[in-house]
Amino acid sequence: MKALLEAFYNTAPLWTREQFGLPQFEFPSIDMDSVKNVAIPEKLRLGHQMEYVFRHLITTSEAYEVVLANVLIDEGKVRLGELDFILKNNLTNNYLHVELAYKFYIINPNISEPIHRLMGPNKWDMFYTKLDKLKEKQFPLLHHTSLKQKWDALGIDPLEMEQQCCFKAQLFTPFKEEKLAIRPLNTSCHAGYWVRFEQFNTNLFKDHQFYIPAKKEWPLPPDNQVLWNNHYNTLLDIYLKHLKQYAPMLWVRTTEGELFKLFVVWW
Repeated sequence: MKALLEAFYNTAPLWTREQFGLPQFEFPSIDMDSVKNVAIPEKLRLGHQMEYVFRHLITTSEAYEVVLANVLIDEGKVRLGELDFILKNNLTNNYLHVELAYKFYIINPNISEPIHRLMGPNKWDMFYTKLDKLKEKQFPLLHHTSLKQKWDALGIDPLEMEQQCCFKAQLFTPFKEEKLAIRPLNTSCHAGYWVRFEQFNTNLFKDHQFYIPAKKEWPLPPDNQVLWNNHYNTLLDIYLKHLKQYAPMLWVRTTEGELFKLFVVWW
């Protein structure tokens, strides 16, 4: 899955430095040509696959040591959550708690508040709710009393530990709209476009070719070496997915040979 490693590494962070009270993790520079491949379980959800990718790349970088990963936090028989990664900076010897997120958001310009414009293609995964979860749930878990024994054993003082998030994202604007009115977010995250079914079912797309990638392929750049389908058959495939309220990503190959990503939403 070298392609997935490269896609993750090349995806821009959704913001730089600190925004919304959340410091962004600055990913170390890595020579991707020297990175060895890693076996990633195929059956894992994409988010969990990205945890494998993050861990492998961080270990390769030599800038950090992965001290802990996926630290489960329980209160009695209740699972409260988990901490994604505890890293040690090999230069400063400081410890760092990092929460990982890799998201695909469409930008809905009909919503006035910029951070509310970002939502998952199925409208369930909202950016602002993810922000709230990070600040109000994930970061406070670092100081949960059930972890005291673990910190003591490692000689770590959680009060001295910095907390950051590695929040990478691909953003999709309405079709052929290049301007991203999303300050203070990173416009370098622009990865493609989105349309509704009615717009896709027009002559605008009739002569193009299409491929519907599996979700594990979503992070990858479009590739010519796939089995392309025509507009009519793709319409049928999309219609069936929309019946289940599922918005597929498409790779589009135009008559001029241009490749780009496109979500066709059901709502």
